[in-house]
Amino acid sequence: MQLHKHPELTQRLAAAHALGTLRGGARRRFEAIAREQPAVRAAAIEWQIRVGSLNELQPAAEPGPQVWTRILNLVHAEQEQAALQRQRASAAPITAASARGGWWNHLALWRGAGLAGVAVAVLAALLVPGLQRDAGERAAQVAALQQDLQQRDARVAQLERELQAAPEVRYVSVLTDDKNQPAVLVTFDGRNNRLSLQRVGNFREAADRSLQLWAVPPGATPRSLGVLTPERLLQLASSENAVREIPLLAISLEPLGGVPGDRGPTGPVLFHGALIQKQI
Repeated sequence: MQLHKHPELTQRLAAAHALGTLRGGARRRFEAIAREQPAVRAAAIEWQIRVGSLNELQPAAEPGPQVWTRILNLVHAEQEQAALQRQRASAAPITAASARGGWWNHLALWRGAGLAGVAVAVLAALLVPGLQRDAGERAAQVAALQQDLQQRDARVAQLERELQAAPEVRYVSVLTDDKNQPAVLVTFDGRNNRLSLQRVGNFREAADRSLQLWAVPPGATPRSLGVLTPERLLQLASSENAVREIPLLAISLEPLGGVPGDRGPTGPVLFHGALIQKQI
């Protein structure tokens, strides 16, 4: 798969890979593609750096001095208690009950276990809330990063829609009158296949007349590209084939509604101008 030709999908997969949400076969396939395609590998490394930088934002969570003091006190108490019990056990005769009970009934064992349990409970009570808080903050940061990614994807989609809607002007013509004064600006939008005409002069046809736009091919009968309405700015549907290799455009004054487009103009040609193909 040529994943590098799909930058939006590449960014999503790279982000999911860095966050750990891309799993199983999909993760292995992405890693294999990243090894073969430099653009995909660069996106994966970029997202690993962005997600990894979250660790640098976390302050070190060190237990306070009082925590270590309490733990040391508990450990010392346990050691002293165990030593005292050993002394008592070595001095006292072994009774029949203790002989029958064995180590299971050894008081020092249970006291030591109890003190160790207390120490573990104290340590857990002091450290677990901090760990839970850090985990919550990390989850909030990951959620914020995912939201930022979604907003970025939405913005990219919006820009793509705006780019698709923007006209792609491929041909331009300025039609002038017999005094070489600009009258109509014509552009062709190749993305949306339409001609845009803007009146820049002061000419207004009579109510029973219409202006008609013609493509004038070399050595052939002019072909109609449409009839103009009285608006100063209007659009006519067209195709690039209708204007390709056409050196000249013209506008004639015709009866209301125009004339058949395959016979050429019947009225006077009021405006004309060269059709220029844009090179950039």
